[in-house]
Amino acid sequence: MVDRKLILYISCSLDGFIAKPNEDLGFLSIVEKEGEDYGYNKFIKTIDTVIIGRRTYEWVIGQGYDFPHADKELYIITRKKQGNHSNLRFYNGDLETLVRELKSKKGQNIFCDGGSQIVNQLLNKKLFDEMIISIIPVLIGNGIKLFEKGTPEQELQLLSVKKYDSGLVQLHYKMKGK
Repeated sequence: MVDRKLILYISCSLDGFIAKPNEDLGFLSIVEKEGEDYGYNKFIKTIDTVIIGRRTYEWVIGQGYDFPHADKELYIITRKKQGNHSNLRFYNGDLETLVRELKSKKGQNIFCDGGSQIVNQLLNKKLFDEMIISIIPVLIGNGIKLFEKGTPEQELQLLSVKKYDSGLVQLHYKMKGK
């Protein structure tokens, strides 16, 4: 039996925004601390596949960064048909089908790296197994919400809470019934 999990690992403001208007992520810098990665490097070692929305992918590339998951099997979810490059795949099919296919294969866990449209599609299909949400100690009031209205009710089991000196609080949940 394959025990591959789809895990959301994401940060948001205390009021639930993953970005300010105009896709501004500047508020994330208030918890930057030299030598502190909030468990990210440990987490990333447990995954070999990444699912990310096209807008989020293009935002990262647009900042002048190399994409941080270039060593992983990467699925960029898009409505546009585009070519694939080595381990980078532009996927415009059914997201539920993709996730079920990936979960049925042997491998490490699958990381959902955003954005909110992808997160909410996966929530609506109840495909997440776990969520690791880092709460940034700020209220930003407007922007891109992590969770959209109309998401179906899903019970969660708290696995851990970590509190950091920067004020960041990290919540790790398992989806009940998974």
